[in-house]
Amino acid sequence: MSRIFKAASVFSLAISTAAALSVTDVSFALGATEDTPEADIIVDPSLLEQSDDAGVQSPVVFGEQKEVISQISQDVIDADRLANEKAVEEVAAGISSDFNGGGASSLRQLVQQQSTSGTLNTQMQCLAGTVYFESKGESLAGQLAVARVVMARAASPRFPNSICGVVYQRRQFSFIRGGKMPRINTGGRHWRNAVAIAKIATNDGWKSPVEGALFFHARYVSPGWRLKRMATIDNHIFYR
Repeated sequence: MSRIFKAASVFSLAISTAAALSVTDVSFALGATEDTPEADIIVDPSLLEQSDDAGVQSPVVFGEQKEVISQISQDVIDADRLANEKAVEEVAAGISSDFNGGGASSLRQLVQQQSTSGTLNTQMQCLAGTVYFESKGESLAGQLAVARVVMARAASPRFPNSICGVVYQRRQFSFIRGGKMPRINTGGRHWRNAVAIAKIATNDGWKSPVEGALFFHARYVSPGWRLKRMATIDNHIFYR
């Protein structure tokens, strides 16, 4: 029991450290406003454009064991991972979306199969908005990784128990300013990709190489987190 409390204390310290730093890529800020559309976002109905160049593989670099620094015992980490995987499925089950998972051979193809027209419910708005602001300039694998971190947080007892609760948690995502999400250009390719990725993430349509990750930060910052490093995808480093 003392080991569990100690693990919780370490995680609390890590979260406190994370709260003092941004986990987002600040490139989103160019042209953003403080206005937040509280009403439902109407998604642009035009056809989905190609999001990645064909044949280009996402740069995924996994952390070697010698790079892993953790003060938490492996049995606690494993138990937490299993619990989170089950809880992520439960969170996703409560979000309805018109997901098309028919026989895609790549993530890019799966994204192209998704309908991006219509109105999103509140939770999907929060998830797609996070993908948009955190990773809209990155590969589809990088965008999916960000979405799955939000899903994993919503399933973890250490964070709010809904997607919007995770996204709007104070001082966690720097694109949230004054408790509001900036205005989104819903007519562009980046938003359509973000909506498709959100649908894939909530329906477990494609596995992310960082399944179970709860934290990430941009490569150009060094917060000194004492967490288990999982992988680097594009501009972000992911941790469990």
